Amino acid sequence: MQHSPTPHVLVVMGVAGTGKTTIGPLLAARLGVPYAEGDDFHPQANIAKMSAGTPLTDDDRAPWLDAIGRWAHDRAGLGGVVSCSALKRGYRDRLRAAAPGVAFVHLTGDRRLIEDRMSHRQGHFMPTAL
Repeated sequence: MQHSPTPHVLVVMGVAGTGKTTIGPLLAARLGVPYAEGDDFHPQANIAKMSAGTPLTDDDRAPWLDAIGRWAHDRAGLGGVVSCSALKRGYRDRLRAAAPGVAFVHLTGDRRLIEDRMSHRQGHFMPTAL
């Protein structure tokens, strides 16, 4: 008897402009699992701060990471894909602590390409300067 692998939760991570919001839903559709946009987990205070051009601190990010971690934990064994910058090792460790089976897909890109993508992005609360 062949067993199918237990679905994992994947975190599509990288700096802004690497394609997390493009690749994440495509990957989720390919795997047949739900996709969650990491930006949707930000508390309103974080959105206001970033909209004003103020970078978030680690303390600002903690509730956001915890919310993503809860989502990933709740999807354990069911599978899912979530986008999240998760740039610091401590952020990834925090997500792993909440959802031990989480795996990371790290997207990267050429600086000029990312800058071009960011300059053409519309309707996002985070200014390119951040």
